[in-house]
Amino acid sequence: MNEPLVCAASTGLTAQAEDGERSAGASVGAVCGPTADHAAAAPAIPSVTPEPAITSERDLRFMALAQAAAEQARAAGEVPVGAVLVRGDEVIASGFNHPIGAHDPSAHAEMVALRAAAQSLENYRLPGCELYVTLEPCLMCAGAIMHARIARVVFGARDPKTGACGSVVDAFANPQLNHHTMVSGGVLEAECGAALRSFFAERRRASREARAAARGEAVEAVAPGEAGETAADNAANSATNTATPSSSEPPPTKPL
Repeated sequence: MNEPLVCAASTGLTAQAEDGERSAGASVGAVCGPTADHAAAAPAIPSVTPEPAITSERDLRFMALAQAAAEQARAAGEVPVGAVLVRGDEVIASGFNHPIGAHDPSAHAEMVALRAAAQSLENYRLPGCELYVTLEPCLMCAGAIMHARIARVVFGARDPKTGACGSVVDAFANPQLNHHTMVSGGVLEAECGAALRSFFAERRRASREARAAARGEAVEAVAPGEAGETAADNAANSATNTATPSSSEPPPTKPL
């Protein structure tokens, strides 16, 4: 068994979850072990430790690349989450969130980057690689990260509804697992969180405008003439005006 590594994550600004965002169905299940007593006795790996006061320039640089990937998701109308996978100082692959466009519930940014990196390196194991992602990974992505043997995960904003690096569950803190990934959170957290909030604010604004436009079209369809008159009223008025002579016209004369 590999020597466990401490998962480090910071607290702070988080992105709000809405339609199309990632969702984790449940918390991590029971600890695997020969007996319940053994499982209960195994101490959990500390998952939250104080973040270093200074984030390395290297982490900032690769998180900026993940942010650029997130903008590709935004351009496609998807929740803006991006990821890059690196080995040393080399970017192996990148990915952005697009489950709606791909009709694929697993098309999260991390999964896309992992698949591309595995194809590039021709190996489903990616030891020594690091994954940078703008939003805390969900439970699905955490499982794939462990299967790929990723050495370290660095994320930006926390996800209070589906985060699997300590926000909701801590998939990396189980000492019974045969691989332990080091996790660092909060890198460019404010910027990553702001990008997500602005996306959802814009989507809410567009939804309000669409509803307002639909109401306006309905009003125009109901009142094509004067304000407050229905189409039936307009037709009735027209018929009445045709059948009733004007008061300025002389009365009809009777034939002699």
